[in-house]
Amino acid sequence: MPHSPYEDVRVSGHLIDSGIVSAIMDGIVMLDGEFETLSFEVGRTNEDESVALLRVRGRDAAHLDELLGVIQEHGAVSVDPDDAELVAAPADGVLPDRFYSTTNLETAIRVDGSWVSVAGSEMDLGVCVDPRAGTSRTVPMADVVAGDLFVVGHTGIRVKPQERPRDKQAFEFMASEVSSEKPKTQVVAQVARILRESRAAGKRIIAVVGPAVVHTGAGKDLARLVRMGYVSVLFGGNAVATHDIESALHGTSLGVSLDEGTLAVGGHEHHLRAINTIRGCGSIAAAVEQGVLTKGLMHTLVDTGTPFVLAGSIRDDGPLPDVITDAIEAQGAMREHVRDAGACLMLSTMLHSIATGNMLPATVATVCVDINPAVVTKLADRGSWQTIGIVTDVGLFLEQLANSLEKDVHA
Repeated sequence: MPHSPYEDVRVSGHLIDSGIVSAIMDGIVMLDGEFETLSFEVGRTNEDESVALLRVRGRDAAHLDELLGVIQEHGAVSVDPDDAELVAAPADGVLPDRFYSTTNLETAIRVDGSWVSVAGSEMDLGVCVDPRAGTSRTVPMADVVAGDLFVVGHTGIRVKPQERPRDKQAFEFMASEVSSEKPKTQVVAQVARILRESRAAGKRIIAVVGPAVVHTGAGKDLARLVRMGYVSVLFGGNAVATHDIESALHGTSLGVSLDEGTLAVGGHEHHLRAINTIRGCGSIAAAVEQGVLTKGLMHTLVDTGTPFVLAGSIRDDGPLPDVITDAIEAQGAMREHVRDAGACLMLSTMLHSIATGNMLPATVATVCVDINPAVVTKLADRGSWQTIGIVTDVGLFLEQLANSLEKDVHA
């Protein structure tokens, strides 16, 4: 491409051991682009950053823009950057053509010659800019207001890549592939450390919970984590709350006795009767206040003042009065709680885990526990590549985790 357009870009950081340079080069080659390494200064110590200057060539301006968009996600920034291109939204709920779709990485936008940090790192959103105030923020498509200015194209955008931890032990833990062969005691200890550090830093800890937590009898162990202050908010659906309440009122989960492990007589009706009881009380909190609900995970959340968001689905029975049946409203409620999150436990729920993963910045330590490795794979495919996958029985995992953290209380 002797006369093709090009752009000189700069990328810095721990480029080699984090795989940043190879990711950039692979991205260019996969899109049939070309690159030339103008300079490459490798850091001499563990703390020193490396700096690379690359010349990226495309067939034409559109192809070059596509190449820059791909490598931008790995921290490549134009050597001579222009301001971001801003276009007004044509209508409420509609982003302008060529809108920049965000990643879950820390991002800045160049406005009037200065870099402005984008508030609210989350993937698959638009970036709204107020040039007068010198601010920028991520906005979901449904919340777009006609006339607001949004970033389009890939000019004037700077993304900070998430680098691998420099600590060898943390690196080995977080860089491991999804596996059921990991030593569980070591993994539990690492997760406990993550939760301790998040709580000590004043960061929120999110628990995304599926009904399998109740079915396996681990609801009591998760409740222990809540009481110890290791759950700041719980995300789930109608099922996890329903079966927890069913177990508290009838001793069954999906009609199966938690003590005997056998189907109770008439047990198939228990979840419906549990929902009906709570609806009669008006809410889960009201059922606790009225002395109807006296134990269980949901009782513990209410008793400790720990917030929860229950997002509904088309298959829900009832649902419970606390379930948010409007999907957009449920997303908004969840977003309020992911701010300032430091850690997230995803416990045997594929859809809610993916939904939450889409909202989390890449800096949030995310642990996904599921007996099905495909759940973690789907999270990575959606972009939540920072997720640590633990393939094991969620009941055994939560019991061991609660036991590990409980030692701190009695130490």
